[in-house]
Amino acid sequence: MGKVLKPGVVIKGTKDGLLFYLDDSRPFSAVLEELKHKLENTHAANIWDGPDMKVIIKLGKRQISQVEESSVRELFSVRKNLIIQGFETEGKHYLQGMEAGIEIKSGTVRSGQVLIHNGNLLFIGDVNPGGMIQSSGSIYVMGALRGVAHAGCHGDTNAIIVASLLRPTQLRIADVISRPPDQWDESETGMRFAYLSDHQIAVEKIHQLGQLYPDFEWKANRRRFS
Repeated sequence: MGKVLKPGVVIKGTKDGLLFYLDDSRPFSAVLEELKHKLENTHAANIWDGPDMKVIIKLGKRQISQVEESSVRELFSVRKNLIIQGFETEGKHYLQGMEAGIEIKSGTVRSGQVLIHNGNLLFIGDVNPGGMIQSSGSIYVMGALRGVAHAGCHGDTNAIIVASLLRPTQLRIADVISRPPDQWDESETGMRFAYLSDHQIAVEKIHQLGQLYPDFEWKANRRRFS
């Protein structure tokens, strides 16, 4: 008898929604075809046509390209109630090449200004109250973050927010929002970073970054924001 292949797509329900596990040992094209079949299967209408559900795509050890990510999102477009919250890959960023890519910008984000960036961003300067930085990747502020920072704005739940002085009016990572305390403890100094843990934003001192993200590394290109 021939070897029986394990499913290319396994779906598991959680209290927060659905997890789609995509087999990283199979060609991605074959996994996409199986995913397409599952999503278009009318026999599963009682599952697919229910209330809105959050979806996390688990990629195993596989990294995908932006084109492959778009292909997955397009397949899910046939089920309007299935809302992709993010993609996850074990131990690294889910998009190919993202760890090595970070762009540097400098200046000041003043009240009423919004700095929008695609990818990982190192910002040298301050983000004033009323100002906002929004990025599809991680945000690193070498200065005071006193405004709003939204990392992973396209659904990247692995994105982080780092600041030399972390005093934001609001933090967002993917679709999770964290509001600050009514009054900051000004005795707490030093660089800190925010990340998602169990669908909530957690804040740690910067020395914890290497323990939580052991493969962290980056290269940079520099530009000025005005």
